[in-house]
Amino acid sequence: MSLHMLTETTYSTDTQSTRATVAAWMRQFQDWLCQQLEAADGLASFREDKWVHEGGGGGRTRVIAEGAILEKGGVNFSAVWGKMSETAARQLLMPNPNYFATGVSVVQHPRSPMVPISHMNVRYFEAGNGEAWFGGGLDLTPIYVDEAQAHWFHEQILQVCNQHNPSYYPRFKQWADEYFYLPHRQETRGVGGIFFDRLTVGKDGSFEELFAFVQAVGEVYGRTYSELMRRNANLPFGEAEKQWQLVRRGRYTEFNLAIDRGTKFGLETGGRTESILMSLPPLAAWHYDYQPTPGSAEAATQAWLRQGINWV
Repeated sequence: MSLHMLTETTYSTDTQSTRATVAAWMRQFQDWLCQQLEAADGLASFREDKWVHEGGGGGRTRVIAEGAILEKGGVNFSAVWGKMSETAARQLLMPNPNYFATGVSVVQHPRSPMVPISHMNVRYFEAGNGEAWFGGGLDLTPIYVDEAQAHWFHEQILQVCNQHNPSYYPRFKQWADEYFYLPHRQETRGVGGIFFDRLTVGKDGSFEELFAFVQAVGEVYGRTYSELMRRNANLPFGEAEKQWQLVRRGRYTEFNLAIDRGTKFGLETGGRTESILMSLPPLAAWHYDYQPTPGSAEAATQAWLRQGINWV
């Protein structure tokens, strides 16, 4: 059954009703996605940690660990409100320091280096001046790039985007190339996906249109990543592949701590630190001036980590 069918989406011009509608879907999406990932893993289950935000609201952190496929992962829901500092509001380009925010953020770190790291988030914001917008995205970080699977992953996203707006995929794919990028390394985080921010209600579409697109983004992530877990879980690997995985996890950590906007927003608004840093891998490695051996599988993956690749 489609997740769209699980909740009847109604929209009211009343702010509280709108917030409740989006937050209710986000909670239900968290439940659905955890079920999909647990089924694909086949061993571990998510543990839940509820928390309260100092300004108002709170969330549910769900973490999975020591699974058959997933070594560590999280699916976090939050619905929070309050007033951030003027400095934080300027840094985050918020038009008003009063805010409401709800969303689900996901990062999965597999045990096997043959299964890609994955990220997804969907979110809804309201500023104190009445502006409201959606954001989100999903991307894939293979330890070893499988060209055919990268094409398939992007094709699934393209189909979803085209069902809502044919301009979405080319716009948001380029945005992902630019956003999921480590300028100090001059490399992308992985094979990309889509990224979008501030799809503003009224300016960029109706509430119903934008909300439906965000729901579809969440659903396509659940379907595609569960399938990639199953496809790659039993591929053989050795110690050399595990060491390369630690290097790639280190690059993932660099992005999340130095660049990721969600990390900055959570820390600036007093979010729960453990939940915010859930995205970090359990183990990572840094080697001084590490260079893959020319002609190796590691070097081949390194060559794919660039912007502007046409995956469809």
